[in-house]
Amino acid sequence: MASTEQILILLVHYLFFIYSISAIGSYIILAFISAIETKEYMRKNSFVNYKEILASSISPSISIIAPAYNESLNIVENVRSLLSSYYVNYDVIIINDGSIDDSLDKLIKAYNLIQVDYLVNEQIQTKPLRNGIYKSTNPAFEKLIVVDKENGGKADALNMGLNISNNKYVACIDVDCLLLEESLQKMIKPFLETTNAKVIAAGGVIRISNSCLVKDGKLHDVNFPEKLLEKGQILEYLRAFLLGRMAWSRLNGLLVISGAFGLFDKKIAIKVGGYDTKTVGEDMEIVVRMRGYMEEQKEKYKVAYIPDPLCWTEAPDNYKTFISQRNRWTRGTIETLRRHRKIGFNPKYNSLGLLSYPYWFFFERMAPIVEVAGLIYFGILIALNHVRWDYSLAFIILAYLFTVIFSIVAIITEELTYHQYKKKGTGYNLLKIAFLEPFVNHPFILYAAIRGNLDYYFNKKKKWGAMTRKGMAKA
Repeated sequence: MASTEQILILLVHYLFFIYSISAIGSYIILAFISAIETKEYMRKNSFVNYKEILASSISPSISIIAPAYNESLNIVENVRSLLSSYYVNYDVIIINDGSIDDSLDKLIKAYNLIQVDYLVNEQIQTKPLRNGIYKSTNPAFEKLIVVDKENGGKADALNMGLNISNNKYVACIDVDCLLLEESLQKMIKPFLETTNAKVIAAGGVIRISNSCLVKDGKLHDVNFPEKLLEKGQILEYLRAFLLGRMAWSRLNGLLVISGAFGLFDKKIAIKVGGYDTKTVGEDMEIVVRMRGYMEEQKEKYKVAYIPDPLCWTEAPDNYKTFISQRNRWTRGTIETLRRHRKIGFNPKYNSLGLLSYPYWFFFERMAPIVEVAGLIYFGILIALNHVRWDYSLAFIILAYLFTVIFSIVAIITEELTYHQYKKKGTGYNLLKIAFLEPFVNHPFILYAAIRGNLDYYFNKKKKWGAMTRKGMAKA
């Protein structure tokens, strides 16, 4: 008969094996569903004339809300980008969130701003105004509104934007991001489609702008960055957006829309109280809260996602900033899942409670903990000389090959759809990174996730985490 120790080891082996197979199986299923959704979207999209239909003066009104804190380096170029949309019925609301640099001075000078009297409908409580609200004397910039308020953080600034906006929809964006000219036209499309479900939010694919050439607020040239860290993040974004979120869109199971760029039904966003100022994951938290609200109201709804590369953002180019960013993402996920734990495994919330929440809990929230536990357990087995090296090496090789193959599938999907990286040698570089990324980026992602868990539970000073910008204006 087997000893208690052997039975315990066998049980642990089975638990790790079941978890691994479940994770791999879910990734394969999501990739397959993503392929179907992307193909269907591109087929339908080929019949849409955006310039004639969605640029019409009767298109739904949109406010672009962009919080800015010490963005002096890029603020003028970034605002010019936001004002360059082909969409007609929109305005741009820049929230200067207590910046201590010369961001506001640069905006005043570049856009001929003057202080104006402006009615603020304070439906959500925020930090007060500092110098007030500005509009341009130049008719070319009539869509621009600049709000100068006391510092309250990104969520508080977004809430101020919700109060200021008079439009039906709000596009919440990081001010350092670069929107393509047709972004609003394409993002509003899911809200206009005739279905039984009300679209409450929509997101699009985010791309990395490092090393790209940006001039006059427009993307002129897409370049592949030099650093391995930046290349690895490009591959990571391709996997996450093209093989993950597209599938969750089809399943109506999205729990997060990137804070870099998302479009929301303003009425619903205000009804749920706006952005939560007490979390570092405000982008995920508001989507979960809006979905929970719609479930409780028993209304049919949808959170949409489209594969168009609508927004380009600057990614961390050093490991310190990279770890800080991923630490914050981990804490944001933990906070959101914990605050809305009543949703989890609750049939009252339908697929949100029985599919989306369990997936995010087991395969996003718990994945780094399980991985580290597995590494520690493997070390203990080595120390006790209980390792079957033939099985162990086979499992490690298979796990590595699956990661590489999954990345290659993401690269092929990109090449067959939007093919943004057209320069000679880029495809080879992406394939090379597919083999290197598990060693270059993943260990730091794992470290940041564990640090995020420790900081969440044991560090009383929960910082948002700064992102140092280098600027997108040069190649």
